Amino acid sequence: MTSNKQSKIAVIVLNWNGEEDSLKCIAALKKQLAEHSIIAVDNASSDNFVSVVAQKYPEIIVLENSENKGFSGGVNTGIRYAIDNNFDYIALINNDALPEPNWLNELVGVLDSRPEVGIATGKILKMDGHTIDTTGDMYTTWGIPYPRGRDSKDTLQYEDEEYIFSACGGASLYRVQMLNEIGLFDEDFFAYYEDVDLSFRAQLAGWKVYYTPKAIVHHKVGGTSGKIKGFTLHQTVKNYPWLFWKNVPLRLVPHMYPRFVIAHIATVYAGFTKGNSRLTIKALFIAIVLFPKKLHQRHVIQKNHKVSTEYIKSMIVVGLPPGLPPEAKILKIRSFARSVMFWR
Repeated sequence: MTSNKQSKIAVIVLNWNGEEDSLKCIAALKKQLAEHSIIAVDNASSDNFVSVVAQKYPEIIVLENSENKGFSGGVNTGIRYAIDNNFDYIALINNDALPEPNWLNELVGVLDSRPEVGIATGKILKMDGHTIDTTGDMYTTWGIPYPRGRDSKDTLQYEDEEYIFSACGGASLYRVQMLNEIGLFDEDFFAYYEDVDLSFRAQLAGWKVYYTPKAIVHHKVGGTSGKIKGFTLHQTVKNYPWLFWKNVPLRLVPHMYPRFVIAHIATVYAGFTKGNSRLTIKALFIAIVLFPKKLHQRHVIQKNHKVSTEYIKSMIVVGLPPGLPPEAKILKIRSFARSVMFWR
């Protein structure tokens, strides 16, 4: 799929002490077939990224945050700039990812040809070129999101273009019209699942998320989050409840909430057994403190949703995510779960 319309496109690269990866990403973006502007956002790094970009790529727009605002706050800095400067589409790409030359062109083609689509995403492979990182994110009846196809070999099993529940914020294209309607990334999430949250809000507002296997990116995986011990677990414990309570339609809550409680207990349990009790407790505290704010956000989101609960239900995957870690065995009480809960 190619694009004939000349839309104004911005691509945002977020850097936090990842100068080497970020520069490689920018070099790959310079080879894109689609015309675009690059916005480099720095999250108060201690490396030389800003000065190097200014010297090597003077045409790139460089924005500096005075503090590390995480992924959601960091990319929002770039998104606000792009909106203020009348860009039509905004692409996000992880600084440790390398897009193939036609990546952006394929995503732009989707948004240009499908006005109902607010977010376009593609196939993200690991650096070996044969292992899938994600082909879009799914949301389950247990309130657990997961990346479709992760760690499986790419045997062309995801070669159909199709609507999908959520796009990975690490390599997707967003329609500004949609962002103006539903809002930007929730900065309280900081990192992890803020992309699922935004896609969920988009779905509720009547926008579609679309997957094309022709838009290919190679991802290093963990290039940023791997620098901080316990970071992923901390964000997961904190963000799971917010994602659920902000977005799940009221009629689905009685069916999903008991499952979700079990899933979240398992996540907290993993935090303690892995020696991250302090971070786990801190995450729970933050989740509880900001819970009233999330309920207010829920009120606004649910008040303005435009699709039926049946549609949202049809987009939610029944069952547990594949490839759960060993500590998730606590979730294997399916006989109990199925006897007291149902999905009708």
